[in-house]
Amino acid sequence: MRLSTLAPVLFVLLWSTGFVGAKLGLPYAEPFTFLWVRMVIVVGLLAALAFLLRAPWPRGRALNLHIGVSGLLLHAGYLGGVFFAISRGLPAGLSALIVGLQPILTAILAQFLLRERVSGVQWAGLLLGFGGVGLVVGEKALLARELHIEPSAFVAIVLALLSTTLGTLYQKRFAVQMPLVAGTVVQYLAASVGLFVLALLFHETMQIQWTPQFVLAMAWLVLVLSMGAILLLMYLIRHNSASAVASLFYLVPPATALEAYFLFGERLGEWALLGMALAVVGVALVVRR
Repeated sequence: MRLSTLAPVLFVLLWSTGFVGAKLGLPYAEPFTFLWVRMVIVVGLLAALAFLLRAPWPRGRALNLHIGVSGLLLHAGYLGGVFFAISRGLPAGLSALIVGLQPILTAILAQFLLRERVSGVQWAGLLLGFGGVGLVVGEKALLARELHIEPSAFVAIVLALLSTTLGTLYQKRFAVQMPLVAGTVVQYLAASVGLFVLALLFHETMQIQWTPQFVLAMAWLVLVLSMGAILLLMYLIRHNSASAVASLFYLVPPATALEAYFLFGERLGEWALLGMALAVVGVALVVRR
């Protein structure tokens, strides 16, 4: 099977596990400290991989600057917001569902910033996906009333939504030609600096309990998410329109909700199942040729 066919499905499956990994590891480390250590490890591994592959590095100060900005948005802003929100009580499934609203924002902004044309059928798919995610978010929000969720969690998850939307557009507009492996090293390096600053600003103790569960969560997030899924995302952004890539994120909330149900007992109701089905149909309409 060709990579262009397999990559979207594989990306959705891998990306959806990030929220689960966050919930598993956050009891043992503060959010920005957790992510900073993750970024440092990934920078070392990817830099070694780039050296072994003799991968080309991005040339020019301007390109490296653009890559760094996209890294701050896609990794420090997005992941920082998600991890902070989950650490403040927001369920993993609900976190995924809120940032799952990204495609509709990306499609709208892409028309103005990238001059990408969105057809009538694609708009129908985007709206259908938006409605599907809305059903699941509504049901999860009702359940969330019974939980102790800090208001800052909702602010953080909205900032994560804005960061991943702007990061996708910025990457497509200014850094789409970046070398895949070495360019991702630059992104993570910029993100690690940003996350270290956030850890200091939020007065984190930067202490970690290296329990087996935390090590497992860290290993999964580093190897599967930060290396495998991100390289797939960069590949997809390079070879597809911004709105088509963003539409894949509609499939992440249903996948995460199912994982959270089996692992953490986060309940799925009839409306959530209906919303998931609508989201899948919406994505199919957006990405169809």
